[in-house]
Amino acid sequence: MMAGSPLMTGLLAAGLVLLVAAGAVAGYAATRPDTFRIERSIRIAAPPEKIFALIGDFKNWEAWSPWEKKDPDMKRLYSGPPRGKGASYEWEGDRRIGHGRMEIAESVPARKLEIDLEFFSPMEARNKAEFRLTPEGEATHVTWAMYGTQTYAGKLISVFMSMEKMVGPDFEAGLSALKAVAEN
Repeated sequence: MMAGSPLMTGLLAAGLVLLVAAGAVAGYAATRPDTFRIERSIRIAAPPEKIFALIGDFKNWEAWSPWEKKDPDMKRLYSGPPRGKGASYEWEGDRRIGHGRMEIAESVPARKLEIDLEFFSPMEARNKAEFRLTPEGEATHVTWAMYGTQTYAGKLISVFMSMEKMVGPDFEAGLSALKAVAEN
């Protein structure tokens, strides 16, 4: 093959285009936000105390958590106190569920629950989750959020996969299931 052949020129041009595209994606990823927040809310016709009992004790998550239903064979390990600050829950499931751990960092009964999240696989990450319960007459407004910082790798992944689209529907399903359980 000669250096000036049309095939060689085409290969060099294609390589240059790929290099420029990769550089553009890498540059765009660097401009992504350093933090993320995913949040969903629902109105539940139940008092905050009843809802808090379902979210403040990890053993009760089996009744409403969307991830519990995705892998019924998931391994669970509970440690620390049964509820409140220091209560923890570790899970190991299939590829959709992965392996991770949650620990209650702050518990304000019937009002607020903050959770430290640590994901070991399929990707390592440390985030926070939070539940806020606001009384509204005979009902409760429940907000479920997850937030954290994004490493450069996380920013790069977010160019191709939206955390909002990946996790948001699970939050919606979980809140709907929480509503069904709390209202019965």
